[in-house]
Amino acid sequence: MNWLDNGDLLSSIGQFIAEDVGRGDITTAATVPPDVRGLGRFLAKEYLVICGLNVAEAVFVHLDGEVSEIETTFNDGDEVEEGTVIGLMKGYADVLLTGERVALNLLQRLSGIATLTRQYVRAIEGTKASIVDTRKTTPGLRLLEKYAVTVGGGKNHRMGLDDGILIKDNHIALAGGVTEAVLAAKRKAGHLHKIEVEVTNWAQLREAIEAGADIVMLDNQTPEEAAKLVEMARNLNPSVLIEASGGMDLERVRSYAEAGVDLISVGRLTHSARAVDISFKIQTL
Repeated sequence: MNWLDNGDLLSSIGQFIAEDVGRGDITTAATVPPDVRGLGRFLAKEYLVICGLNVAEAVFVHLDGEVSEIETTFNDGDEVEEGTVIGLMKGYADVLLTGERVALNLLQRLSGIATLTRQYVRAIEGTKASIVDTRKTTPGLRLLEKYAVTVGGGKNHRMGLDDGILIKDNHIALAGGVTEAVLAAKRKAGHLHKIEVEVTNWAQLREAIEAGADIVMLDNQTPEEAAKLVEMARNLNPSVLIEASGGMDLERVRSYAEAGVDLISVGRLTHSARAVDISFKIQTL
């Protein structure tokens, strides 16, 4: 099932519109007759990976259930060049004008995440590693932003704190050590939950694996350090999953993939992706 088929994902559309419209779009109400029909064109003003056309459509549908479905020959995940019309919307012109900004904000944001993710995925092509996201998302937009990561070719890390066990430095300090944290998690976790531990050195790596961690996260290591820790981890447990994280920019990410890790988590996919440039031009019908 497509993520966007789940009504829960779009349940916040009304809140987004209310934030922007408030008591009403007074400019449009004052200048545009309510019976005027319009055609709006979403225009890519740079290269981008499309993501969120259905989300943009949902904005207009929320304002007027009679608005037409978006007309497009593209799907989320398609790459387009500057100057491409990626979708058309038909409806009352005042509805198109009122929903324009919210629809564009979402479409530009999600397409920006998908575009950046695609760049990271391409940067590690030919290796066995996968690009994954993090919880560094915009409050209220996590599901949509993580959807955009998958559209760009990446994979999702845990959705939230209830989705998996990831023992980090603060947990280790409060639990009394790596072994204590892992054993406590094993006692209390459900049988379907894997346990991941963030490590920063060889001693912590060994302790985590010997305590029974399923996944180890190599945090803020150089590619050379990561390669050594990967070799050590495989010698201790060939089936352990290894993740690298911390400051993963496009220029260095391939070196971590070539170090032999399975996963590379990149926070900037969602916390620093630039909104791509898309315009919405409306004409009367």
